[in-house]
Amino acid sequence: MVKLLRFLKPKEWAFFLINVVFISIQVFLDLRIPDYMSKITTILNKQGEVSEIIAIGIKMVVCALGSLASAIVCGYFAAKIAATFGMRLRGTVFHRVQEFSKEEIKQFSTDSLITRSTNDITQIQMVMAMGAQLMIKAPIMAVWAILKIYNKNWQWSTTTLIAVVIMLVMIAIIAVFAIPRFKKVQKLTDDLNRVTRENLTGIRVVRAYNAEEYQENKFYIANDNLTKNNMFTGRLMGMINPMMRILINGISLAIYWIGAYLILNAGAMMEKGVIFSNMVVFSSYAMQVVMSFMMLTIIFIMMPRAQVSANRINEVLNTVPNITDGKIEKAENNVGEVEFKNVSFKYPDAEENVLEDINFKVRPGETLALIGSTGSGKSTIVDLIPRFYDVTEGEVLVNGINVKDYNLNSLNDYIGYVPQKAILISGTIRSNIVYGDNGKGEIIEESVKKALSIAQASEFVDKLEDGENAYVAQGGSNYSGGQKQRISIARAIARDPEIYIFDDSFSALDLKTDKRLREALSRETGHATNIIVSQRVSSIKNADKILVMEEGKVVGYGKHEELIKNCKVYQEIAQSQLSQEELNEK
Repeated sequence: MVKLLRFLKPKEWAFFLINVVFISIQVFLDLRIPDYMSKITTILNKQGEVSEIIAIGIKMVVCALGSLASAIVCGYFAAKIAATFGMRLRGTVFHRVQEFSKEEIKQFSTDSLITRSTNDITQIQMVMAMGAQLMIKAPIMAVWAILKIYNKNWQWSTTTLIAVVIMLVMIAIIAVFAIPRFKKVQKLTDDLNRVTRENLTGIRVVRAYNAEEYQENKFYIANDNLTKNNMFTGRLMGMINPMMRILINGISLAIYWIGAYLILNAGAMMEKGVIFSNMVVFSSYAMQVVMSFMMLTIIFIMMPRAQVSANRINEVLNTVPNITDGKIEKAENNVGEVEFKNVSFKYPDAEENVLEDINFKVRPGETLALIGSTGSGKSTIVDLIPRFYDVTEGEVLVNGINVKDYNLNSLNDYIGYVPQKAILISGTIRSNIVYGDNGKGEIIEESVKKALSIAQASEFVDKLEDGENAYVAQGGSNYSGGQKQRISIARAIARDPEIYIFDDSFSALDLKTDKRLREALSRETGHATNIIVSQRVSSIKNADKILVMEEGKVVGYGKHEELIKNCKVYQEIAQSQLSQEELNEK
């Protein structure tokens, strides 16, 4: 938790100091009121003037209003500090997650990162808002009140001490049982978040397979575990209030009982009046002492959960991304060229390579196609070009320069990437296409229309009521798979990159649309380097080079005509997809 305080800026520390000043004023004013009560009691015993009582009463009202004003100021600054801190911490966590590669994302899981960025930070923010008041106010009030009652009366002092000890023992017992449960809350929240996100993301599949009951059971288990945990801690924490009520009423009763005994055994009437006055004042101060310790213990009970959240946040912030920026921002030669030199790769913590000794070169104006069975390593190869992962051995060169030497933004500016799963961002069709401008505002209206036309998306976009401004739901759930793929392809085309990567991006298209799209791409992007991952031989047979993959190794490399004669794996794929007439075509 302390490590996170580095995100507080000088302005917040200044607010914190102002808060300390106003809390001290508030405590001073609160503790002045019992003194005035003592004076009123003394005046009544001496049968003083009513005007004296009214004057003191006015001072008590002023103290009360001053305490209220100080409390409002303290609340404002505490909320300001906590809200600003939470905002900055959320931004820092979000920025750090943006730097993560696929490896780090998988390490934490998407669901956990969402919880850490929201619920965990909220826990820390809440403790900071309360801590900026209670953690300062409680010790100041406790020390000040103790000094006020010190040496007043040993019987009353002993009673107050016993009450504080009883309270601390009760809180300690509750904390022993509650703190372990508090530590489980965040992990259980992760589980609930995961199940909910799974259900919402896959709602079509859930309904298609009548799996609502199965999903409900999964949600029930996760929700029930979190609920039981919260109910257990809630019941324990709920015991604090009645216990404190009993303790406060008990100490008041004990002080007045002892006071009554002392008054009965006092001699002169004047002495009785002094004891009564001291009893009233001591009772008020004793309440302040007990309340101060209660505030401290509540904060200390809340701290473990906040500490767990802080540790989870620090795990994210302390994770150093494996993919780091190089220094090169622009290549002068061979712009668009992609080359793999003796590349091998294995996933983190894996025992065996998923790619072994991959070598190829593709130049501007050429099309390289990758084909092979599922799990053969095709998508992994293209993931290495934009550095979603770094190679284990060998080099990946873009424009003749190792990708590790590039500034990541500069490297990505050369690439138009269309992922295997079409990802659309909530907004409009147009906002999804200009999403590829990297915030530079380079994609103009004509480029959007041209990109939609090349991607064969105009045929359905033009029919929409709002055209390019038609609404896109999160993940593009209001469009079909083929429509999402075409919008995703248009996004890559609109930025006019030097290198196009199509990772099985035509799989949801019918053969007719697929053919028209490939012809349009050949005309309009022929100047660029095209790398296509596909399962369809018909989509890649006209490529300049075809790389055939099998279990992470290259088993064939050449043109369609060569591979159909010399590569057994390619022959089997082609024979399963093409007619005899198509196989005999030259």
